[in-house]
Amino acid sequence: MKPSTAMKALVGDEAGGYRLADDIEIPTPKPGMILCQVRSVALSPYDAKIVDYSNTPGAIGGCDFAGIVASVGEGVTRFKKGDRILAVTFGLNASDKTAGAFAEYALATEDLSCHVPENISFEQASSMGLGIATAGLALFQAPGLALELPRPKSAEDTPSFVLVSGGATGTGTMATQLLKIAGYTPIVTCSPANNAICESFGAAACFDYRSSTCGADIREYTANSLVSVFDCVTDASTMRMCYEAIGSSGGRYVALEAVSPIVKYTRRDVRADWLMAPTIMGTPVEIPGTYGRPSTPEHRAFGLNLFLLADKLLNEGRIKNHPLEIRAGGLASIPTYVNDLRVGNNGS
Repeated sequence: MKPSTAMKALVGDEAGGYRLADDIEIPTPKPGMILCQVRSVALSPYDAKIVDYSNTPGAIGGCDFAGIVASVGEGVTRFKKGDRILAVTFGLNASDKTAGAFAEYALATEDLSCHVPENISFEQASSMGLGIATAGLALFQAPGLALELPRPKSAEDTPSFVLVSGGATGTGTMATQLLKIAGYTPIVTCSPANNAICESFGAAACFDYRSSTCGADIREYTANSLVSVFDCVTDASTMRMCYEAIGSSGGRYVALEAVSPIVKYTRRDVRADWLMAPTIMGTPVEIPGTYGRPSTPEHRAFGLNLFLLADKLLNEGRIKNHPLEIRAGGLASIPTYVNDLRVGNNGS
């Protein structure tokens, strides 16, 4: 009997949202690509936003997955059939409808993938790829903070503080880990109930984002020296708090959403910008309005080095996944879980 060439996948529906299809052709990996049998997927706020603002009918959805290599494309040398792997991709892609994680088989880019050690489950592994990509771009590339990786020894006599606003988010805990490994001193804002979690990921200090003196408290703690802020929450109130925390010499602020112009220009000595994680693919981001981005080959080159580093750190046990809420139900249940993210019912 000839093996089936079709698979089940969640694709963008013409009426909006997702639909479960059972007749999607299993893709063939192109050069530099890997076909994986998906064992676990993870959801993030990106999955809820993209289906609302840039749904592509017929395109496979999803970003984060882990699984087993089924076959490799021409030129792939780091992975072979049978390897355990985690990867990041960007689904509902207008330029490539086969890209996406919400399927029985998914394509991974060799440059943006890591080996999964045996002591890490597929569920744990599937939650890490997008966080690595997003935090890496925000911290070590422009329009992010453009910090050096690692921090140069010549800078050891200067303050090393970097503020992560939203330190208890998935991106926040990954950013905290990467900062500490790179030689910086991560400090975070979070709910006091999450202080222990943030400290377990390497935060040197935690500040209550609900406090009216949060920004001033951070400024005092850092002796007026803070110059770098990564805002994982990104609304006008958190941006205002971050601006208050930055020292009097000014600095740089990066967010994951468009920044508030009302707050942005309250300080001319602070450079504020925001990023789109899909630029790490190196190809244009074809999303309407301000979310679109041109081709960024420098981000792809950075992504290669970043995921090589992450592969090494995973193998050494030096980075770990954000605390998980594991849900069952397979592909058919994902639209419900995406809606939970949309309304804030994500258990975090």
